Amino acid sequence: MSFTVLIPARLASTRLPNKPLADIGGIPMVVRVARRALQSGAARAVVAADSREIVDACRAHGIDALLTRADHPSGSDRLAEACQLLGLAGDDRVVNVQGDEPLIEPALIDAMAALLDQRPEASMSTAAHVIDSIADFTNPNVVKVVTDAQGLALYFSRAPIAWWRDGFAQGIAALPEPRPLRHIGIYGYRAGFLRRFPLLPQAPIELVEALEQLRAMWHGHRIAVHVTDHAPGPGVDTPEDLDRVRRALAAAS
Repeated sequence: MSFTVLIPARLASTRLPNKPLADIGGIPMVVRVARRALQSGAARAVVAADSREIVDACRAHGIDALLTRADHPSGSDRLAEACQLLGLAGDDRVVNVQGDEPLIEPALIDAMAALLDQRPEASMSTAAHVIDSIADFTNPNVVKVVTDAQGLALYFSRAPIAWWRDGFAQGIAALPEPRPLRHIGIYGYRAGFLRRFPLLPQAPIELVEALEQLRAMWHGHRIAVHVTDHAPGPGVDTPEDLDRVRRALAAAS
């Protein structure tokens, strides 16, 4: 089955103003993200933007883009509007790729869509990889996920999970076994669920952890997790991240 990649993009960013339009080798970052997405098996990749400036930049480079409302409280709300504007049917598959991931692997995008086919009981799919450093395990900015025997998420947290009862008594000197999983912020949805998701009341655990995916779980929806062998390429949140990605792409060209 075919699927659509949706890339939410907004100009407002506290750490990196006008981030979607940041120049990387003469090309706006969000355009680079869309080009990577088009290397996957997606039927199309569409940028859902909050400003005419982003839409115009995308179209100037041959990338499909939609102008969505500027007052959406979250990326999920923007994606829900994009589903409506595109007229996607309830069972149509959508993969959400963040607009600050210019090194996203196309194979990872394909895996999100395939997992929805493989796990019909799941409303969403996402990805993770094995953590290999204590620094990542203890970093609250690195989100962890624990899964069940069927590869469905049990919980997401900024805390180090699963917690090794005896091994951490004197502090975290080693990683537990089996190795913990780092969540990768890419999601697959069925369009019908994605349209409903912003209407669900926020969950207490979502507010505590500041993790929107916990809302789906709190309301009884399951999230299938694809564990990849490869850590994702660096995203762009700061000027330092942008410089790092620029160097990586320059070295690869």
